[in-house]
Amino acid sequence: MATIQRRFFHQTLRYLSHENPLGLPRTGSIPRMQRGLPERRKIKDVAKVVAVSSAKGGVGKSTVAANLSLAFARMGYRSGILDTDIFGPSIPTLFNLSGEPRLSPNNQLLPMSNYGVKTMSMGYLVGEDAPVVWRGLMVMKALQQLLHEVDWGGLDVLVLDLPPGTGDTQLSITQQIILDGSIIITTPHTLAVKDAVKGINMFKKMNVPLLGLVQNMSLFNCPHCHHDTAVFGSGERVKEVCTEYSIDLLGDIPLHQNVGDDGQKGKPTVVSEPDSERAQAFMDIARLVGSKVGL
Repeated sequence: MATIQRRFFHQTLRYLSHENPLGLPRTGSIPRMQRGLPERRKIKDVAKVVAVSSAKGGVGKSTVAANLSLAFARMGYRSGILDTDIFGPSIPTLFNLSGEPRLSPNNQLLPMSNYGVKTMSMGYLVGEDAPVVWRGLMVMKALQQLLHEVDWGGLDVLVLDLPPGTGDTQLSITQQIILDGSIIITTPHTLAVKDAVKGINMFKKMNVPLLGLVQNMSLFNCPHCHHDTAVFGSGERVKEVCTEYSIDLLGDIPLHQNVGDDGQKGKPTVVSEPDSERAQAFMDIARLVGSKVGL
């Protein structure tokens, strides 16, 4: 096993054998600590943190997160993306990156970069085809290391690509990190919108600012007859949810084969087709998100 992988797993094992497995300070009396919760803190050297979430898999969340981070970079910001999906990391593939990250002089992980965006993912630490067969405490320690032991070297904005659902990872992040805002990705499909509502309620319960919803795969424009088709539904339910919960619809991303193909090739749409309508949709959402978080 490579040196950095040994260090990562040995730290995790030490964590599991520690008498204080939750990592909570032994002293201090602030209210969150009294309730058994860690104190929320900023990620070092990162000005703004935006979480991209979906309560349902298969809605294109990672693709949207990757393109948003690239859109921020295209706007001139120092941008990064952190893949917090321990079991199914997507960022290495989307950014065409592989191999093992180096360590800084102070023993922190150094991000791997492509297209002007700094990235970090569990996929770099365990290998492309290696399964992560861990129990909850090991996952939480790995997440803690990704959140606090990466040397970002100064970022204007860091996008967190959250795993699908509303489970341990989401709860840990919202309890540990000061998030400047969150975005929920959905499709117009009724089942996806129902799960998106669960995500809305999760962020509201955790007092995380909800910047709005992004409706992905909204319309399909036939390349032959140029007719628009609402493959997954009209999107009326998404608008109703936004009105019901007083949140913004940040934008629509059209359904297009190239968006998926670009990701599989490791060159997302904002980079591969920067002048396309779909790339412009990502740029418009990034501008709106940036204005909401004060970039």
